[in-house]
Amino acid sequence: MGVVKVSLMGTRGVPALHGGFETAVEEIGRRLAARGYEVTVYCRNPGQRRTEYLGMNLVNAPALRHRMTETLSHTAVSTAHAIIKDRPEVVLLLNAGNAPLLRPLQLAGIPTAIHLDGLESKREKWRGTGARYYRWAERASVRWGDEVIADSQAIADHVKAEYGRDSVVIRYGAEIIDPGSDRLGDLALEQQGYHLIVARFEPENHVLDAVSAYRLSTEARSLVVVGSAPYSHGYIEAVRAAAQQDPRIVFPGGIYDQQLLDQLYANARTYIHGHSVGGTNPSLLRAMGAGAPVLAYDVEFNREVTDSSAFFWTAAPELTAIFDRSAGQGLDDRLTEFAASGLARIAAVYQWDSVTDEYESLIEGLAARSRRKATQR
Repeated sequence: MGVVKVSLMGTRGVPALHGGFETAVEEIGRRLAARGYEVTVYCRNPGQRRTEYLGMNLVNAPALRHRMTETLSHTAVSTAHAIIKDRPEVVLLLNAGNAPLLRPLQLAGIPTAIHLDGLESKREKWRGTGARYYRWAERASVRWGDEVIADSQAIADHVKAEYGRDSVVIRYGAEIIDPGSDRLGDLALEQQGYHLIVARFEPENHVLDAVSAYRLSTEARSLVVVGSAPYSHGYIEAVRAAAQQDPRIVFPGGIYDQQLLDQLYANARTYIHGHSVGGTNPSLLRAMGAGAPVLAYDVEFNREVTDSSAFFWTAAPELTAIFDRSAGQGLDDRLTEFAASGLARIAAVYQWDSVTDEYESLIEGLAARSRRKATQR
């Protein structure tokens, strides 16, 4: 078939510094480039001047810096560049909120697969007008996308039940990591001496519930709460207020030092995962790949990812009870079991090489379809 040009757009791009979509773009994009694909990644990293990274071509495009307009405005500029200048054979468009750009890409003859990002309309930050937009965007994504990508079977089941369309299920990947512990002293922590949360401070991630639950527990080990949120100042204040200046609760803010973050996952007594509206969550995968036992909010997505090898909770008192049991040694055997199960699950199901195999198959199918249409004109 020859070299296939593929563009990835709809995220902050690479290098990956921000979240799961960006990590996926970097891991998949660099592997596709190594396999001979001509890969372009559209980025919105202010001040970034590099034009190449790990074999990928980078295009840094502007955006209107507002919660409601940032992603869509950036993807609109990226789409114009792709149509007018780059002319890829396939586009991988991430985030259902970018659904309006599907039509211009299709009219330009560029087949596009759109990756849904959980149930965006249920996120608190999009309530009201934002939630209505995301409900429309989800419908539009399913209607207009040449292919629809779901990162979990639960999301695919939702799409099938709601819209009657099959999705291509392609999960995220993760690494098995053993990063050591020599950086823990940077935060005055010791191995197995703390519990860990890594999350954006948003209501659907239940950070407030987890902090409240811990504060009422008898656990003497620290709770380290990593993260922030650019548009959730009220919720951040509520989380900090719930801690009531408890010296056991540590707020280091967002941590973008990946080695330190890996060490935090790998040496935690537990990882508390309160995310409730996403599909396959990269932070959960990373914790499992580091061998951290998981205390997860009880939704179908988290049960699917962990294969139910975790402690589950749906309210703060339930989590407080788990922390109280963790204060002694009563949970030690189960935590060891969950750590081993998580590592095995990552090794068997969530490897980037096999994830890239699935994306490659999808891209080849879309490119072949495009070339068939071209020969029929």
